[in-house]
This record gives sequence, C-alpha cells and structure tokens, in this order.
Amino acid sequence: MQISLSETGKRFNRDWIFRKFSFQFVSGASYAITGPNGSGKSTLLQIIAGAIVTSEGSVKYTSGDKVIDGDIIYRHISIAAPYQELIEEMTLSEFLVFHQKFKPFLAGYSVKDIAEMVNLSASAGKQMRYYSSGMKQRAKLAQAFFSDTPVLLLDEPCTNLDEDGIALYHRLISEFSADRTVIVSSNSHEEYGFCKERILMSDLK
Repeated sequence: MQISLSETGKRFNRDWIFRKFSFQFVSGASYAITGPNGSGKSTLLQIIAGAIVTSEGSVKYTSGDKVIDGDIIYRHISIAAPYQELIEEMTLSEFLVFHQKFKPFLAGYSVKDIAEMVNLSASAGKQMRYYSSGMKQRAKLAQAFFSDTPVLLLDEPCTNLDEDGIALYHRLISEFSADRTVIVSSNSHEEYGFCKERILMSDLK
C-alpha cells in the first residue's frame, strides 16, 4: 500500500506545526520521522494514520490502482503509541480477542501465541490495569505487530521498556516488518536505526 501526502500541513489555532509537505511512502519501505520533543512528529504520524485531519493539502491511500477510502483505512494500518489507550478492565487475552474483531491477526498466530511472543503468557489472564507501564507497552506492540496490516506505525515504540523489552522490539522488527511499510516517529536512534529513509521535522517548518 502507498500513502501519498500532497502539500499537507497542520496548525493548531494560529501556530503551524508543519506546512506544504509532499511525500510518498511506498510499500515495503521503512521511514523514520525525527525531531526533538514538540516538533510535530506524533502529529504527522497521526495524519498519516488518518486519526486527525490536515489543515491544508491531502492524504491519499492506494493499493495497486485502487484508492482506499479514508473511512476504512484503519483496516490497513496498525499503530502503537504512548497515547494509545488500552481497555484496562480487560485481560490481555480478552483485549486481543476483541481487537481481532476489527483486524485479523497474522496467519498462524493465536492469542496464546501472541502473548507468549511478547513474554506476557504468565499475565495473559490478568486485567491490564494491574500491568506495569512496560507490560502495557508490550501489549500495545503485540496488537500492532501481529495485526495483519500492510502498514505499521510506531510512535516512540520503546517507551517504558527495559533492556529485555527493547530487545523484544528489535526481534519484532526483524521478524515481522518485512514487506510492510513501517514508519517510526522517534528522536532515538535505538528505535529507528533500521529505517532506510529519514524525515526531519525541522525541514518542514
């Protein structure tokens, strides 16, 4: 799937976060959106995801010669982000089963398999409100990486992860990002070092 931004910009009140940004994210490539805190990385990523609308310009999603309607783009994109909410009254297993109603998981992976892959098997039956911040981040990465979508968006994906969690993130990238369009929003090379192309927010001002 390709995502094309044409002369896009976003402002809040009178302040422009970025303006007149044109770019094409092509299928199977990896990109990093970088810049200091407050530079607009997450805003741009949410525009790419279709979660917020642009103030100028347009975003177009295509698969082959077919244009994908923005109202159903969520079916083709998965995202993990610090501001993403979990249903904390659910157990991890319940949450993954619920999530699967909206997006199927990668073929061959059950809810049990996914919990094991992110080292949460022992806590899969526990309500996520009792999870540590690192465990919650693993749950977010689980639903993003194992959703069967051609586009994977990651906003500061190692937030709250310890060394083992960061190693897990790199394994997930290595094993489950091939042939997907991956876009990472981060100012940490540890999170986006594998990306082939880099977009600097300072260039969009």
